[in-house]
Amino acid sequence: MPYNNIDFNEKLILITGGAGFIGSNIAFHIQENFPNSKIVIFDCFRNEEVLSNGNLKSFGHFNNLINFQGEILCGDISVENDLKKLSRYKFDFVFHQAAISDTRVYDQELVMKTNINSFYPIITQCIRDNSVLVYASSAATYGSLPSPQVVGIELPENPYGFSKFAMDQIAYRAINENPSLKIVGLRFFNVYGEREFYKAKTSSMIIQLGHQIIKDSSPRLFFNSENIFRDFIYIEDVIQANIMACDTRRSGVYNVGTGVARSFKDIVDILQKELGTSFEVEYFQNPYKDYQNFTQADISDSKKYLQFSPQYTLEKGIKKYIKAIKDTSFLNNF
Repeated sequence: MPYNNIDFNEKLILITGGAGFIGSNIAFHIQENFPNSKIVIFDCFRNEEVLSNGNLKSFGHFNNLINFQGEILCGDISVENDLKKLSRYKFDFVFHQAAISDTRVYDQELVMKTNINSFYPIITQCIRDNSVLVYASSAATYGSLPSPQVVGIELPENPYGFSKFAMDQIAYRAINENPSLKIVGLRFFNVYGEREFYKAKTSSMIIQLGHQIIKDSSPRLFFNSENIFRDFIYIEDVIQANIMACDTRRSGVYNVGTGVARSFKDIVDILQKELGTSFEVEYFQNPYKDYQNFTQADISDSKKYLQFSPQYTLEKGIKKYIKAIKDTSFLNNF
């Protein structure tokens, strides 16, 4: 359903990273609700390249775009000549999702070139075209700061988090220099839902634990997981935030979470209830030293200026997601 009064019909819309998790969901929301919209997806798509941590460099997958009816451009945001392909368009709305989003990538040069350098030409084109720009920031900008996490108090602890913080500063400068332009950065917390399957090892705890249980395995959690809390937000609420941001009362950076923290143990309990299982949890030592133990978004400004209102509790989100978890449980995510 549409979330505000914006009519995307006859509008030209760019979604970078549109073959990925969040980007593809935005594309289908607009396509289904505004059939006369004109959507251009720009994505480098998956190849066999892996990063130093063994994870894939790109998670864009053609399967996320089955039945998509718009235009597709294959290109890499870190390649200048690829980005130039966009200059022949005049976009009304830009949803910038493309990035290296793996928090465990420590190749600083690669992350900064991909995430930061590419943001300048995106903003430049939006200024030229007077486009509304909604881009993906991240809760990783907060590092291990105490909850609730509040925009304006940041301490990134990895290259990805720093790159998103730097993008936010670029956005604020553009906002100050172009006060009539709408630019909104959305700091997503722990997003889960349909079309995340091809993120493989970087997909949410929810789908990973769900697949473990479906395969008749004991769900595996870190020791003390009942005291590890995250702000889990279902993809439908993330779509809502992106659409509402297009009609914001104030440009800026906003948190996108539920405002409620839930434990890893809660996930297992809800999944087992939905799947009708009762496996004993297998606990193991957390291998990560710089691990966030508590995230919870302060969404007061998001409610005030975006009119954002999350609709899905963890229970409600998992219930809606459970079919997709089952359907993907024995697929090859490559």
